[in-house]
Amino acid sequence: MSVQLSPVYNVKAIPVDKVKANNYNPNIVAPPEMKLLELSIWEDGFTMPCVCYYNKEEDNYILVDGFHRYTVLKTSRRIFQREKGMLPVVVIEKDISNRMASTIRHNRARGAHNIELMCDIVAELNRAGMSDKWIMKNIGMDRDELLRLKQISGLADLFADKEFSIPDEELELTPPGLRKNKF
Repeated sequence: MSVQLSPVYNVKAIPVDKVKANNYNPNIVAPPEMKLLELSIWEDGFTMPCVCYYNKEEDNYILVDGFHRYTVLKTSRRIFQREKGMLPVVVIEKDISNRMASTIRHNRARGAHNIELMCDIVAELNRAGMSDKWIMKNIGMDRDELLRLKQISGLADLFADKEFSIPDEELELTPPGLRKNKF
């Protein structure tokens, strides 16, 4: 059954200690992405509320979606202090089976990053004068990932400010003891 009015029109600020994680979410976020999420929430604030079910018997909220945003609020002192320990939440009224389905739909609807689009973004940031350090920090990449995206893009201007050389093929293919003198 579809909803009459979307829950997002009724966001509530809930004390984070009244919110509990569910025990069925299969979504895992790697440490670099968690750091990026913390930075995102610090820089942009909470831009999406967490989705919860209100458990009347225990007077608490059970997460359906937003576990990692919830975790950031609980573990980041600066965000916890700024938000005064309050988590933005919307409430849905569903039985456990439908809450589980909602969790999976939320997770899968986020999709995955398209490599070509990520290359375009890196190229555009580079052309805009953003340093590799800035790009790595602000879009959550390590050096190897940034280098791979630059290499995949095939755009020479991405390497314009870097020194690199193509190895001498003869030296690469010849064992050191059999190399000819280049003099």
